Amino acid sequence: MSLLISGEIRTSHKFPECVAEALSADNLLSMRTVPDGVYVRTTAEGNKLRSVTASVDDYLMNLSVAEDICNCVSFVKGSSRK
Repeated sequence: MSLLISGEIRTSHKFPECVAEALSADNLLSMRTVPDGVYVRTTAEGNKLRSVTASVDDYLMNLSVAEDICNCVSFVKGSSRK
């Protein structure tokens, strides 16, 4: 018998397309990240709890960085238009 652990993380963002694109580069084969309206939706699965937990932990750190970068890029683009 094999155990399958799966879940979804859904977070809202001001720039969901930018955040999803930034996160997708670091996705493992068992992960999928897509923009979904004002949300970024990521699904993850695996058969070892420790691996899934480590992947989600890494994802959350990357999420924080991606959101900061997308907000900064938008601010710089907005500032350059003035």
